Amino acid sequence: MTFIQNTCRAVLLAAALVAPASVAHAQQPSAAALASAKEFVVLTGATQIFNPLVSGVVEQSKMLYLQQNPGLAKDLNEISAKLKAELNPRLEELNVEMAKIYAAKFTEAELKDILAFYSSPAGKKMLVEQPAAAEQSLKFAQDWSIKLSDEVVGKMRDELKKRGHNP
Repeated sequence: MTFIQNTCRAVLLAAALVAPASVAHAQQPSAAALASAKEFVVLTGATQIFNPLVSGVVEQSKMLYLQQNPGLAKDLNEISAKLKAELNPRLEELNVEMAKIYAAKFTEAELKDILAFYSSPAGKKMLVEQPAAAEQSLKFAQDWSIKLSDEVVGKMRDELKKRGHNP
């Protein structure tokens, strides 16, 4: 998962939480800003994390019916395949909406600068290497937090013993 994908996840969550308040006061971005934002979304693969959404929603719905009647499996498998094919094109809605979010957060000039970076050799390398760097960072942070937790538990135990408690 890329930095952009993680950022998009956070942006989408934040946008969903504040959308009613902020949309009313936001200026409409220019067509050029929207185009640049959409190019950014496509270039960075920002919506790739959402690719499994249609399939996941269809499978969840199928499971609801299967729990009620396992005998429907054959029909539900056929219906699910049809719905996935029918609904997958709707993923483009995510590209459009994400572009609107970025166009609202960045000026056209900023978006062009961002696109220039991601089109540069360093930006292209960032898109390739960032998922591994993020994964290594997450692993390090998890290990670090476990060690810190052990340290804190030990210090608390020592302090409790000093105060006459037997933890």
